[in-house]
Amino acid sequence: RYYDQLCSIEPKFPFSENQVCVTFTWKDAFDKGSLFGGSAKLALASLGYEKTCVLFNCGALASQIAAEQNLDNDEGLKAAAKHYQFASGAFQHIKDTVLSALNREPTVDISPDTVGTLSLIMLAQAQEVFFLKATRDKMKDGIIAKLANQAADYYGDAYKQCQYKDTLPKEVFPVLAAKHCIMQANAEYHQSILAKQQKKFGEEIGRLQHAADLVKTVASRYDEYINVKDLVDKINRALTAAKKDNDFIYHDRVPDLKDLESIGKASLVKATPVSVPLSQKFTDLFEKMVPLQVQQSVSVYNQRKADLVNRLIAQMREATNLANGVLASLNLPAAIEDVSGDTVPQSILNKSKSVIEQGGIQTVDQLIKDLPELLQRNKEILDESLRLLDEEETTDNDLRTKFKERWQRTPSNELYKPLRAEGANYHNILNKAVQADGQVKERYQSHRDTIALLCKPESELNAAIPSANPAKTLQGSEVVNVLRTLLANLDEVKKEREQLENDLKSVNFDMTSKFLTALAQDGAINEEAISVTELDRIYGSYTQKVQESLKKQEEHLKNIQNAHQEFSKMKQSNNESNLREEVLKNLAVANDNFVELVANLKEGTKFYNELTEILLKFQNKCSDIVFARKTERDELLKDLQQSIAREPSAPSIPLPTYQTTSAGGSKPAASPTPTPAPRTMVVNICYGISGLRIEDAGTAAAPPAAAAAAAPAPTPGASAPAASTAPSQAQGPPYPTYPGYPGYCQMPMPMGYNPYMYGQYNLPYAPSPVYQNPGQAPYPAPQQPGYPFPQQPYYPQQ
Repeated sequence: RYYDQLCSIEPKFPFSENQVCVTFTWKDAFDKGSLFGGSAKLALASLGYEKTCVLFNCGALASQIAAEQNLDNDEGLKAAAKHYQFASGAFQHIKDTVLSALNREPTVDISPDTVGTLSLIMLAQAQEVFFLKATRDKMKDGIIAKLANQAADYYGDAYKQCQYKDTLPKEVFPVLAAKHCIMQANAEYHQSILAKQQKKFGEEIGRLQHAADLVKTVASRYDEYINVKDLVDKINRALTAAKKDNDFIYHDRVPDLKDLESIGKASLVKATPVSVPLSQKFTDLFEKMVPLQVQQSVSVYNQRKADLVNRLIAQMREATNLANGVLASLNLPAAIEDVSGDTVPQSILNKSKSVIEQGGIQTVDQLIKDLPELLQRNKEILDESLRLLDEEETTDNDLRTKFKERWQRTPSNELYKPLRAEGANYHNILNKAVQADGQVKERYQSHRDTIALLCKPESELNAAIPSANPAKTLQGSEVVNVLRTLLANLDEVKKEREQLENDLKSVNFDMTSKFLTALAQDGAINEEAISVTELDRIYGSYTQKVQESLKKQEEHLKNIQNAHQEFSKMKQSNNESNLREEVLKNLAVANDNFVELVANLKEGTKFYNELTEILLKFQNKCSDIVFARKTERDELLKDLQQSIAREPSAPSIPLPTYQTTSAGGSKPAASPTPTPAPRTMVVNICYGISGLRIEDAGTAAAPPAAAAAAAPAPTPGASAPAASTAPSQAQGPPYPTYPGYPGYCQMPMPMGYNPYMYGQYNLPYAPSPVYQNPGQAPYPAPQQPGYPFPQQPYYPQQ
């Protein structure tokens, strides 16, 4: 299944070193390594390499499964033969494809020479299994001899291929040589039995002697690998008996080995070709995924197909409308049915019945009423989708303006360009749909009264049609019969056209496999050539039928018009008959318009419903990306908060005005001891950082505005307020944690940090009552460890 999956995804993903780079590493199967180094291995960014190595393991495992079978029963024999042939096919496939799949020198185990030898070994073992089955089933000795001779041939070829190469394990060569001799000995043994049956006793002895020499060679050279004692005993017993009979009875000449006829060969095995899928349980995990080139080609092909089908259907519908218009202008078939002049023609009655069965005017009214609701639903979905994008983009722009170069992520307006283009496309589609709805409504209003007349009972319909008394009866006239025949032929053409339209819509052919094959073979897709060829093959017959239908209609209409001219000459022309004919024409036109209006409105309803599903998917895309952007934004804000909190703030704090300027505007005299900055400024800087406890020695920990309100106004040149004016206990941080952007100060800082500017009632936030939080040191308290800002130097008050 893994091999099948690799074959499935190979044409769908661009696996290469410079695109989808996945490196696969395999060790050489036959290189055991050495004392000073591990076994040889190769790592390649090639899916073909992975497929080759996986298939090698599939073949190796199949050979092990075959070797473990119980060859004493038919089930085991069949399973062994099947797996050996599969293994042979796997190794043969690697031999044929490995060089093109890797584009470099492979490791020894998967080199063409090695896997070619392995394929032959597997084939030889499969042939040997068939020899064992034939022996077990006691088939004719001539057949068994040929099977054994073929197996010996396979083993011999495999031995020749690898005897001078140090690729396979060393124990493989003696086993191949032994197997070749054993199978040759079996072939000679069974052929000797056949010679005995044919009374060729000399040949029998010659073959048995050859078989005895072969097994003797195996016993002397390869006894540590294969035990042939039973076979040696069987051949020796047969040889002894044959010599005894020949010496005492037959006295037949024993031919030389070179004079013996060759034993024929019968191969019952062949390498099983590798055909994907190998597994019965394979399921393509990426069935719906195709390469980008294929996806684009399929999209263009679908557009070509839609254009072709729509063009053919439009030609047929246009021809049908033309035929209906011509017949309505000639008042056919009503004219040839209306020979009495005072009854409703049967064709009009049929049209009326059809309109009533379809719901009549109420059906059209309901469909028209539903359209605005469907349109509004689609507009709301689209507007809501774009609103989500607008809100997120506005938030992103605000944060980008606020944090400037710190806000390092893709701007939303760039990220949303594809979505906005898609939304604009949907807007255009809805606008065109609104225009089409307006045209349908306008057409309906112009024919509504006549359609309503068709919906009335026969008596009312007859009363609404003017009567006329013809001067002579045309019933049974030859011209009337000709017209009826021609009209029947035209109706038949229309019915065939309706069926042809249904057939055109139902044709479905998936081009994905075609494009995938072309991409795999050529590395590129000539979409136009492939699409045009396939469209011509699939729709060529339909195109021909459409043209034949149009040609037939043209001939029928021409004959109908000629026959109608003769019919008109035979009718008496008067005002009453002309008025009646005009009404009948209008009723025929109303029926045609009703049918077309219902079809258009149902098509519009279907369009809006299908568009709703598309817009819902679009809305999901918008909400998903907005949610992802919000998550990303929150993470970025969290990182910014931590970054801002770690930055030193004291060096950038300006001095208060009362420390830099006297009341009269002049600078105070220099003092040997510098005047410290009040600690309340640190509280200002830290305000708004979520969860921060602010404590400092020798200063009030209350909010700066509260401290300013409690302090008396100093005289010009006076020092800062004494610490004794502060509350007796430390003030806990009463500030709430504001949602939004924790750590970023939203409240405006006091201008110049002047403590005299604010009273209690114009503070941004009202001061909290003085109380001691649990676990907080009494005021004044020493500097708490872990305070995030650099501690300012403290100077005693002068």
